Amino acid sequence: MSIFVDKDTKVLVQGITGREASEKVPEMLEYGTEVLAGVTPGKGGKEVAGVPVYDSVAQAMDENPGINTSLIYVPPFAAKDAAFEAIENDIELLNIITERIPVKDTWKILRKAEKNNVTVVGPTSVGIMTPEECKLGPIGGNQPGKAYDKGKVGIISKSGGMTTETAWTIKQAGYGVSTAVAIGGDILAGTTFADALKEFEEDEETEVVVMYGELGGTYEQEAAELIENGNFTKPLVAFIAGEFTENLPSRNYGHAGAIIRGDSGKPSVKKKKLRDAGAYVVDKHHEIQGKLGDLL
Repeated sequence: MSIFVDKDTKVLVQGITGREASEKVPEMLEYGTEVLAGVTPGKGGKEVAGVPVYDSVAQAMDENPGINTSLIYVPPFAAKDAAFEAIENDIELLNIITERIPVKDTWKILRKAEKNNVTVVGPTSVGIMTPEECKLGPIGGNQPGKAYDKGKVGIISKSGGMTTETAWTIKQAGYGVSTAVAIGGDILAGTTFADALKEFEEDEETEVVVMYGELGGTYEQEAAELIENGNFTKPLVAFIAGEFTENLPSRNYGHAGAIIRGDSGKPSVKKKKLRDAGAYVVDKHHEIQGKLGDLL
């Protein structure tokens, strides 16, 4: 098993003719991901790495009815309309790579997805990967096998680059990954830490989950509450980046969601809440290796 994506995932890429998407589609195809179609209005009839391009999601779905996932690479101003189009065509999972989507538009996307029982991962996600089965987006780069082995450790990360760094750390400890999910670091996330933990709780292949959190927001605290309430029972190893920023309160850092208001978004507060809930919180990223050795 895995969560969100597997060998049966069939992908539509919205914005496929753009620079970033057209660079990443060949990597996904090489990994074995089934990219069946792309959409760019006005460019129907073209191909990207052999993948047919359509003018609309409806046209792509008519020709490729097995599509169940959309990878969204459109510019920020077009992201809401692209997501709405995918939802209205009954696509089950949206992985939004686009950065800098207006918060109001993200809120509208998430409300519409919720009403239609559609899962959203992102915005600002670098993708989702189930090793040896499916790779969505740039996650893992062009040589994902160097960091990602198949295994029993789930990854949830706000940081794109640190998603793969965490996979590399896990590999160095002698373990592999069930699924890695980059949830993005915006103020609003379609899939939160708690949402992903619920999925990993049901995944028989996942024995331990590693979380990479950071300053700002309350999603880490929600994960702690999930554990406290008994709704996630597997071991959770957590690393929360950015504790040094508490000594530099006037500076700006990192992702759009890296905003501290009061104490709730402080890394030290998140770490305490997770420890109190029963998570294994490490102070340095490389200490994940030793903790996995204790648990597996």
